[in-house]
Order: sequence, then C-alpha cells, then structure tokens
Amino acid sequence: MRKISTEGFEKPSSISAGAAPMLQWLKIVDLVVDPTYQRPIVGRGWRNVDRIARAFSWSCFSPVVVSPVEGGKFAIIDGQHRTTAAALVGLDCVPCQVVIAAKGEQAAAFKAINGITTPISRMALHAAALVANEPWAVQLAEACACAGVQLLRYPMPTDKQSPGQTMAVGAIAQCLKRYGKDTLITALKCVTQTVNNTPGCLSARTIKALCDVLYGNQKWRDGGTALFEAFDAIDLSDIQDQSAVEAATKKVGRVQAMAGRIRSELTRLLPPESTGGKFRAADETPAKKRRSGASSRP
Repeated sequence: MRKISTEGFEKPSSISAGAAPMLQWLKIVDLVVDPTYQRPIVGRGWRNVDRIARAFSWSCFSPVVVSPVEGGKFAIIDGQHRTTAAALVGLDCVPCQVVIAAKGEQAAAFKAINGITTPISRMALHAAALVANEPWAVQLAEACACAGVQLLRYPMPTDKQSPGQTMAVGAIAQCLKRYGKDTLITALKCVTQTVNNTPGCLSARTIKALCDVLYGNQKWRDGGTALFEAFDAIDLSDIQDQSAVEAATKKVGRVQAMAGRIRSELTRLLPPESTGGKFRAADETPAKKRRSGASSRP
C-alpha cells in the first residue's frame, strides 16, 4: 500500500471550492434529471444501466452527485445511470453527495465531472480484474506467463521497457478470444523465444499479425522448433517498418501488411508440405538454442 503524496505537484495559489457538500441517503423518487444538460439514456447508456444492474454491488456504487431544486427535489448532476440501475434492481434510496449549485453551476459541474475524468487504461483494468480473479483476466495472464510475456500495468516508453514486456493488453485479449490460447501463446513465443525479443517488439500490430498468420496455417503454428528457427531469420522490427510504408502506398491496414510479409517469409523458410522438417534457409544462421530471456539482434 502507498500513501497519498503531493510530491512534484504545484500547490494552487488560491481556490474557490464553494460550500462543503453533505452526504445523505435520498429517495430515488425525489431525484430528477434536467434534460437541458443531461443526456437521455439510449444506446451505450442503456447498455451501461443494464450492466450495472446485472452486477449491482454497493462496493462499486459511488455516491450520486445532486443539487437541491424547487419542489423538494434534487437534480442529478452525476449518477443518472447508477440511479436508474438501482431503481431497476428494486432499491428505494441511494447515497448522495448534495452540493449547493445554481442551474448553470450544475451544468458546469456535469461537464467537469464527465469531461475531465482520467480514463482508465486497459492495462490498469486488467491488473484490477486479475486481483479480483475475473476469469478473462486470469486466462490472459496464464497465456502470457506460458509465453514469457510480462503485461505492463501502466504506459511506459519503449526505451524504458525490457524484452518481453508489452502494453498491448487489448490486442492480446482480442487475439485470445478470436484465435484461441494455442495460437496466441505460439505467436507470443515467436517473439520471446527468438532474436526478435527486443524492447517494443511486442506491439499490438505485431501480435495481431502473428496470430492471423499462424491461425491461418496451423501446420506452421504447430511446427515447434522449426517455426522458432524460422523467426530467428525474420526481422520483425524491419517488417514493422516496411509495413508502414506499404500500408500508406497500397492503402491497406498495417496489420494486413505485416501479416502478408510474415506469411511470405515463412513460405520461403519452411517446408511447404509440413513444418516437421528442418529449417531450410541455407543462407541464414538460426539460434542454436531457444531463448527464455532477453536477447538482441546482432
């Protein structure tokens, strides 16, 4: 655990915080929505209410921010979805943070709360889900552990990363769902167990391209040592650079361009009938042993 620290921040010269809010439980029938600045519940909002209701838990329910209005009612500034979900599951009251604000201030507060909230990254969400033992997060972590991949919990510049680290949590989750565990693990090993295991090589595009290629040719995927020896002769960083140019000139997606180049290289390096044979590129020198840690291209 760590304490709250203000080190490195500059203290504001002055603030105008307004009246201190009160915390109290209010009846849902006394809470109203001002349509002049509040959005109607449609589309994604509708799905959000359904999601909150189906997994309703007080530990995930933050107080609804409201302000007194005429008629003994309280206008919801933030928490329309939470309140609707609470009503949906049959609750009569919700905890509220009551602030004193005129209508214009209410709208400004709504904008501030919903407009400058710090987004939660996929990395942080996965880390939290893993602690909560959610199945999808556990499966993701297990697949990465099998391939020697470390999922970062927060953004980090490539030059600060170590071999085998990646920020591509979203891409890995997508590939696990779309291609399955076997394809994902092998695709990741094509980086971590070859000379391609360099900082930044485990990008979202590279992972998606590798999964697409190996899922499309499962003889390659199941080729074992021959597959990894082939990737010792393939420069994925170079392919990544070349695909950027190809994508721009040919008007194709970067992942598609990378997948095409990887597929061509594997077709050249691996026996066409199966992957059970020996690595056959006479002009290339494969690594003598599989790598389990950091490596760099000579």
